[in-house]
Amino acid sequence: MTNLIEIRFPEDQQEGTEATVTRWLVAEGDEVAAHDPVVEIETDKVVIEVAALEAGYIFNVKIRQDEEVNPGDVLCTLNTQTTAVAKEETEQSPQHPAQEQEVQQQRDRLSPAVKQMVSEHGLDLSMVKGSGRDGRITLQDVEELINKQHPIEVDDHIQEQKSPPEQDSPPAPSDTGSEIIAHNKMRKRIADNMVASLMHTAPHVTAVFEADLSAVFQHRKVNKEAFADAGSPLTLTAYFVAAAITAIQKVPQVNSRWFDDHLEVYHHVNMGIGTALGDQGLIVPVLHDAQNMNLNIIATKLFDLTNRARDNKLQPSDVRGGTFTISNHGVSGSLFATPIIINQPQSSILGIGKIEKRVKVREIDGQDVIAIKPMCYVSLTIDHRVLDGYQTNAFLTEFVNQLENWSS
Repeated sequence: MTNLIEIRFPEDQQEGTEATVTRWLVAEGDEVAAHDPVVEIETDKVVIEVAALEAGYIFNVKIRQDEEVNPGDVLCTLNTQTTAVAKEETEQSPQHPAQEQEVQQQRDRLSPAVKQMVSEHGLDLSMVKGSGRDGRITLQDVEELINKQHPIEVDDHIQEQKSPPEQDSPPAPSDTGSEIIAHNKMRKRIADNMVASLMHTAPHVTAVFEADLSAVFQHRKVNKEAFADAGSPLTLTAYFVAAAITAIQKVPQVNSRWFDDHLEVYHHVNMGIGTALGDQGLIVPVLHDAQNMNLNIIATKLFDLTNRARDNKLQPSDVRGGTFTISNHGVSGSLFATPIIINQPQSSILGIGKIEKRVKVREIDGQDVIAIKPMCYVSLTIDHRVLDGYQTNAFLTEFVNQLENWSS
């Protein structure tokens, strides 16, 4: 008797509002071992691999690449009778008659212009999502698909329809086209969060201080090699996290959440670390219960989290529950910035600018002394419903004091 198991998108795995199948790692009829990953699903925050719980053959793929998926949806079916009979049954299984019928219905409703475009470019209509009435595929839908697959061909097609230039006219520039880059889930979600935070949720105010990192640099110089030997690269971000934890303990309202009738101040510090993913966007992995960590533990966990973030190996739990965020925008060269609160309903976000040597005047024994110091601007952007200038400046004062007097 054939043993069939449905592979579903786990109910507890979605972190974010939308999820899309980005890549099938197997094809129908492929044999898989227990715990082999079969499909990658991308949310607006993480990429999740869904694995086969048992060995068997894959068939009846329900959700195709680039289609949206909801928690609990069936992704495919697994035939666990791993024999030649099972493989034969898998290969003989009906291949999505409902989907084929839907594609045929779409084809019957195409306009003549759309039919011609589909025929000319050999398009697979199952890859086109109609934006017209009742899901009808429009000429714009087809052009967008062609543009994604062959952006240069679209430009050439447009150029061919233009009137030829006069013979005496100078030659047109060779590169007159453009490229359409579709937004991924992460980029769209970042955009939604930014607009909602700035325009609809939190009145933002930013305070800026300056920090001398001489003491931090000296401590790092002495301890960097020992940390590296222990497998914990000692980055400057680790110092910023540790200093922020101390400052939060002095001004706990910074680590809070606004409600219409009360303020919830957290006793734990779940520190979010803004991590750039190149052109893909930004993710904020979270150091949970950071208030219990020393510099060594912070450095170790930071190294692990940021590496997994850049390798798309974060788990949903790694990006949940943040109560405060640090954006170290200086690592990409920004001297100064005022980041807005991307992770609502947090009450603040700490920005760290580029570290550069500057000439500073210090008073020593009553005398002004000119010195060159490694300096950076630090900013705290707040939800002004929660915090005022007094608490904001008190936080930054303590934060800078921790960095400038680092000794342990």
